[in-house]
Amino acid sequence: MQDSPINFNILHPEPLLVVISGPSGVGKDSVLQGLRKHQLPFHFVITATTRSRRPEEVDGVDYFFVSLQEFEEMIAKDDLIEYAVVYDQYKGIPKKQIRDAFASGKDVILRVDVQGAAKIQSLFPQALMIFLIPSTQEEWLHRLRNRNTETPENLVLRLETAKKELDCLPRFDYVVINAENQLDQAVDNIIAIIQAEHHRLYHRKVRL
Repeated sequence: MQDSPINFNILHPEPLLVVISGPSGVGKDSVLQGLRKHQLPFHFVITATTRSRRPEEVDGVDYFFVSLQEFEEMIAKDDLIEYAVVYDQYKGIPKKQIRDAFASGKDVILRVDVQGAAKIQSLFPQALMIFLIPSTQEEWLHRLRNRNTETPENLVLRLETAKKELDCLPRFDYVVINAENQLDQAVDNIIAIIQAEHHRLYHRKVRL
């Protein structure tokens, strides 16, 4: 028998493009905050938006809050991977953040609405798609009302939109329940999914 070495160094995981999506009010921002606390090698993409800043939000941390004119300039310069109009407001994802994160070997976490997730998947079929849902409709409506940002008309619109968004579930790889007072469990489940993906024999490869 030939005396040749065995190479066990076969695990070379690629940085992942992780898309976290779900209906409005499901707790996407809370999940991201929970992921940040773990201080893992993740880069959290900051979305640019033309909507008004809420009192608790910080520009450059939660979103880049820009004017309509500034957003249109970003479109003209091709500085965005994708953008969409959601509830009469623009949202878009800057390219440079993702390129820099991949170059440093970090996984990229994208928090987008379902419309944006579909666009990202069409551009990058190897993206890891995670759909967040509440445990019940009643729990979800309670969260929306507690935000104090929704008019009765908006709540009706959110409900109709959510029904359509649930039809998009087959496009996603995983579904994670973000139940009331169980945020840590949802965060742990997402981390477990990402860790498992890094141990796939055939890694997802996203190229910009």
